Amino acid sequence: MPIVPVTVPPLGDAVARRGNALTRALATTAMRLTGWRIEGTFPNVPQFVVIVAPHTSNWDFFVGVMVMFAIGFRGTFLGKHTLFRWPVSVVMRWLGGVPVDRSSSHNVVQQTIDYFESRPQLLLALSPEGTRKKLPAWRTGFWYVAKGAGVPIVPAAFDYPAKRVRIFSPIQPGEDIAADIAKLQTHFNAQMARHPERY
Repeated sequence: MPIVPVTVPPLGDAVARRGNALTRALATTAMRLTGWRIEGTFPNVPQFVVIVAPHTSNWDFFVGVMVMFAIGFRGTFLGKHTLFRWPVSVVMRWLGGVPVDRSSSHNVVQQTIDYFESRPQLLLALSPEGTRKKLPAWRTGFWYVAKGAGVPIVPAAFDYPAKRVRIFSPIQPGEDIAADIAKLQTHFNAQMARHPERY
């Protein structure tokens, strides 16, 4: 069977970058060996929220890291503060992790909006589910972050059966959160998930 090359969407000048030719080559090789591909266009804007779904497996994180290095963008993600213990914290922070204490009284949404305001270039990846367990509805913090920071939301689906990471067109949050979320959810379905019963 012939080896199909991995096509990586170009990265515009407005997006924060990371890595080099070697890390991109290693990541695209890993994608080729595992069969994963990227579909869609990466937006050329300096700040945006990427929502990644369905999120039903720890493997989602590794697929995301593989895509990040293949494209070469500098991504940021929020993680439970308990994950940021030495020596794992060194790797987590290097990969773009920012610890948050969800049990504290601090407003995580406002803290994240402030984080956007302090960084002229920021690509924040969030899961609208917020957990690998099945939920009755998406959590809405990502929408309030994007709305408060004045940045677009970019849907990215992990389609496990097809082994495709599908990047969709960004939307700017409007005044109707229910309408926005309904529109975003059209890009995802349970059949895409590694564990469909959890979505």
